[in-house]
Amino acid sequence: MPSVLVRAFKEEDEARVIELWTFAGLIRPWNDPKKDIARKLQVQRELFLVAELEGVLVGTVMAGYDGHRGWVNYLAVDIGQRRRGIGTALMRDVERRLKRFGCPKLNLQIRRENTAVQAFYAALGFKEDAAVSMGKRLEED
Repeated sequence: MPSVLVRAFKEEDEARVIELWTFAGLIRPWNDPKKDIARKLQVQRELFLVAELEGVLVGTVMAGYDGHRGWVNYLAVDIGQRRRGIGTALMRDVERRLKRFGCPKLNLQIRRENTAVQAFYAALGFKEDAAVSMGKRLEED
């Protein structure tokens, strides 16, 4: 298999990233992906990564660190390229970058209906936390 190149997001990646998020079922009506990208580019843009395979953008992940916990959002891999180590490469790169910040723990949220992805994260060492996820919109998209 050709090697995967993980690199920082560039503005010209936007359309393909949104396409990947859409096909992965990550887009919701209350989250405008263009606004999410614009917001991320203002805060820790070095934690917004994409994966290329032979020059084609095939994966994406967005992460952040608040000084207490790291968070992962928008991990997506092209449906035709799954099970080739691309998601794992993205997550490993995010983990390395967060460790450089001194991040002690990495969290992520999985939508209840997305049961298939739970095994992927379990294989990477994630465990279900005894916590309730709550949210509050501060701005409507």
